Amino acid sequence: MSSHKKNETGRAIFWLLFLLYIAALVYFLFFSERYGRTDDGNFRYNLVPLQEIVRFIKYRSIMGTETVVLNLAGNVAGFMPFGFLLPLLSAKERRLIMVLLLTFELSLVVEVIQLFTGVGSFDVDDLILNTLGGVLGYGCYCIFAALHRKGGRG
Repeated sequence: MSSHKKNETGRAIFWLLFLLYIAALVYFLFFSERYGRTDDGNFRYNLVPLQEIVRFIKYRSIMGTETVVLNLAGNVAGFMPFGFLLPLLSAKERRLIMVLLLTFELSLVVEVIQLFTGVGSFDVDDLILNTLGGVLGYGCYCIFAALHRKGGRG
């Protein structure tokens, strides 16, 4: 298979993975009843940075480990694929600042939709955790790219 065909095939696979990831993200953030995604019609929001993160850590014994891990680590892990896949899809998004901004923008859109639909809540801490996840995903991409380059030379 020619190098050009391999690149096209790889790009198609990354796009498919990206679309599957976005579909899963939409499901978990807006429709999954297991994660409390039901419309109660209330506007809930937190605009104080780190307030909910501290609350989850402080009251972890009351809330339970699963709840704390799902909220804190889940918000980070949920956006790591975005930060990893974005640079694979577009050369313009191969800089940290672009991944950071686009992850923040996606997270902001999600939070605003949650606020106005009453499915979930707008939480500035989610913006922080989601953006951190995108940046960590980008770090994984950088490691992957470096290993791929190193392996290609050998």
